[in-house]
Amino acid sequence: MPGSTRAFDIDGASSAPQSWGRRFTRGFRLYHRGNWLNVLALSLVGLAIFLALFGELAAPYPPLEMDLTNRLAPPSPHHLFGTDDFGRDLLSRVIAGTRISLQSALLVLSIASAIGFLVGSLAGFLGGWVDEILMRVTDLFLAFPALVLAVAIAATLGPGLTNTMIALTTVYWPWYARLVRSQVLSLREREFILAAVCLGSSTPGLILRHVLPNVQPILITQITLDVGYVILSTAGLSFLGLGAQPPAPEWGATILASRSFMRESWWFPTFPGLALVLTVLGFNLLGDGLRDYLDPRLRGGGR
Repeated sequence: MPGSTRAFDIDGASSAPQSWGRRFTRGFRLYHRGNWLNVLALSLVGLAIFLALFGELAAPYPPLEMDLTNRLAPPSPHHLFGTDDFGRDLLSRVIAGTRISLQSALLVLSIASAIGFLVGSLAGFLGGWVDEILMRVTDLFLAFPALVLAVAIAATLGPGLTNTMIALTTVYWPWYARLVRSQVLSLREREFILAAVCLGSSTPGLILRHVLPNVQPILITQITLDVGYVILSTAGLSFLGLGAQPPAPEWGATILASRSFMRESWWFPTFPGLALVLTVLGFNLLGDGLRDYLDPRLRGGGR
């Protein structure tokens, strides 16, 4: 039954309730079993999360510390990634940029998915003129290319990481509204929803007790996939001068600062760019793996 909290075996048979620790361990084992890409995804994402949480302890130098006598130094035992045009250690700045990128992406997607869930749930459940109004407003945002709209909003609000996050939240919430609405439309005629309505459940109660648990897997998968895209968009806006401003060690801003030194200082844009590529790749692979794992039809197909 949808929304049930009982544990299930891989073949669908029910089993006795398990502790969260055992369920997590079992799920982890089933997720990465037989697919090395899932292992790679977990490794890349795990490394990014570790650096975001404990990067300050692992960084060899303060990310904002300048040493003009050692500017544009190539990689060496003292500076493994070399230094930038102000003599700042690139390894330390790349590590510090991990926290900025992940925090920005998680905040953007948390707000966007919450707004999208609320709008999509109300539109799908209430229908009628409420659905028409909410979906026409959603379509208004979806009518513009996402990156163009984000650039326009960020440019209007002014340069800065906070304004970039506002712009990206505005761009992403309509997609979640559409996604949740489609799920609600398929759920509201199901027997357990009709039974809850007959028992007198209110619309907020139906949304929280029945809709949320059933759309949670697809929301988690979509959010995981979108983390990489938001990180990439944040770096792109910073590269255009609309995102994080100097001396912030954000990856896109660091690549922007390296434009004039690319030929003679290859390490300057290379290492921030590699960090960006590997992080986005990790979250994309993780999202693909979660999609296959959480979909019983794909999981039962020999994965």
